[in-house]
Amino acid sequence: MKLIEPTTEYCRQIRAYRKEFLDCGDSMDGTHGLREIEDPVKWIEHCALYKDPLTVPDSRVPATQYIFVREEDDKIVGMLQIRHYFNDYLEKYGGHIGYSVAPSERRKGYASQMLKTALPKCKELGIDKVLITCIDNNEGSRKTILSNGGVYESSVYEPNEKVYLERYWINLSK
Repeated sequence: MKLIEPTTEYCRQIRAYRKEFLDCGDSMDGTHGLREIEDPVKWIEHCALYKDPLTVPDSRVPATQYIFVREEDDKIVGMLQIRHYFNDYLEKYGGHIGYSVAPSERRKGYASQMLKTALPKCKELGIDKVLITCIDNNEGSRKTILSNGGVYESSVYEPNEKVYLERYWINLSK
């Protein structure tokens, strides 16, 4: 498994990943606007804008987008985004990391592997305590966070999505 930044060689797979989520009506957490951007090349360009603090739009924060690729068949099985620091919304609701696994690839341990691989990248960015949130009834995400050292802090109500989110911290300074 490898966690890499998206490139145009994965355009066909990015399109298929997006379609799988749209077909099943599932949320695309950690995909940095992939739901709204149909063209994979434009999405990759969009992600690049957000990585650079000089080109990230006002009221947004720099973020690095990754795809999680199964090496034996070079298939994208998940996506993950690391936000370099917080704005008000991320500090309360979104956290440092958002991620998703393709519906057809769930329950295979990919989310835990993906998060584990992302934590050293957070450390490289100077993030010593990583905040991750999940919807309160998402047992799979909760288990993923806990298996990577997450410690429950609190639950908050997110009024736009009308959901309760559990907040977990992973301490990387140990």
